[in-house]
Amino acid sequence: MDPISQRMLGFAFAGADLLMEIGADGRIAFALGAAETLSGEAETALTGRPWREFVARCDHAMVAALFDGLDSGARAGPIVVALDTPDGPASRRASLAALRLPQNSGAISCALARVGGQGGQGLLSRADFEAMALKLADDPTLELALVELAGLTEALDGAPEDARDVLADQLSGVLRSLAHRGEAAANLGEDRFALVRAKGEDARALQARLKRLIQAPVTPGAGTVRMGGVENPKQAIRALRFALNSFVEDGLSDAQPESLSAALDHALEGALDDARALGATIRDRQFRLTYQPVVRLMDGRVSHHEVLVRFGEEASPFPTIRAAEEMDLIEPLDLAILEEALDVLRAQPKVSLAVNVSGRTIGSDAFVTRAVALLQARPTAKDRLILEITESAAIDDLPAADRRLQALRAAGCEVCLDDFGAGAASLAYLQQLTIDILKIDGRYIRELQHGGRESTFIRHLVNMCRELDVKTLAEMVETSDAERAVRLAGVDYAQGWYYGAAADAPETKIRPPAIRPALAR
Repeated sequence: MDPISQRMLGFAFAGADLLMEIGADGRIAFALGAAETLSGEAETALTGRPWREFVARCDHAMVAALFDGLDSGARAGPIVVALDTPDGPASRRASLAALRLPQNSGAISCALARVGGQGGQGLLSRADFEAMALKLADDPTLELALVELAGLTEALDGAPEDARDVLADQLSGVLRSLAHRGEAAANLGEDRFALVRAKGEDARALQARLKRLIQAPVTPGAGTVRMGGVENPKQAIRALRFALNSFVEDGLSDAQPESLSAALDHALEGALDDARALGATIRDRQFRLTYQPVVRLMDGRVSHHEVLVRFGEEASPFPTIRAAEEMDLIEPLDLAILEEALDVLRAQPKVSLAVNVSGRTIGSDAFVTRAVALLQARPTAKDRLILEITESAAIDDLPAADRRLQALRAAGCEVCLDDFGAGAASLAYLQQLTIDILKIDGRYIRELQHGGRESTFIRHLVNMCRELDVKTLAEMVETSDAERAVRLAGVDYAQGWYYGAAADAPETKIRPPAIRPALAR
């Protein structure tokens, strides 16, 4: 076969704007097509130049890894690369696919097509990777690969600064060269990485490829995880995220790198089993409610009870609730607990209850519609129900959240914002959400009795809330000193072990220690 025909055979595997051949010396030996569309220059200006002058510096390591990983007869890509053009560095992007033909003196045939957007991205953050994975979750040709590079941190720590930069750049390039479009790869921390890639290469082959391409004293472990077993793709990706969290937190444990794939498959299967079991728990009401008193500090009487959920013999419901949030089951769980609490209110007309509702759930119009309908069907519950908004970090649209909260308030319940001062619950929430009660995070209450900055913060917060007609509630009041401190600060309500732990039924009178008379404000 003559050289031109051989080249054309190499180019036949993909349509493109520009066809190139990269010689064994790393120079562009041949260029054909709409070169100016990509490079801003004629084809003849590209011939003879090193490919590194054509590809932007930020993607050199990725393209080099793609080329180095090509065996004879193998194809790789497409990946998206940034190009250096007369318009400036990384000013244009192209989709690049490569093929190394046998008996072509080591040359690599490349097909490039221009794509939109800006180039120059490295490994994604965890959040950006999860967002991209969600978009790609329905593509049956893709899978998630998880990679652990044992010894990487030690290798980086022991290398000179310039060598660390080179190694980090090379590592990023290798992982991106294996990822979908060269874009879907992320650094998860703790020597662990994730990428979405095309199916086909098993975990052992991927592990061997990584060991060959990464020039560092590391031991690669690699495994692939496939979604399945649930009908809802969104639930599947959330289960996958839950398994990913387990991988990031626990790593390989006692498993050897070659068993990582089985360990990850087991983690995913376990997460999916948990999702199914949790769905059954919610559907069949396989949980119980307990009730912790909240005291009105003005007169020492019980104001209401916070409803706490318990699953089986668990000491804490947090793992199950976290799983519900991760697997997109928190809304049906919140709704089930609300329905149970409303039944208690109907049976006990002198009791008032506070029911926790996740910030994720408040983002749902369907939940609000259902909750309003439940309240309208139980008119005796009016003015005896408080919805306590938890996990406020999930509220990303405060005006929309406030609209939903006002619909709930109009239906006859009050709204409490939980854990104020921790995480995302900040002054912006108090400014943009119309609420009735603000619960102060327990870490401030624990330090309040010692005076100092916490005491100043609480006093100013209480005064500001009073001007806004918002009541304040101190949680984690566990000692007489803490109780005295919150009284002196002017807080309206208190809750904690000092007044009693959660019980199986609401108690209208609290047990000793006796409540002190209210202090003047």
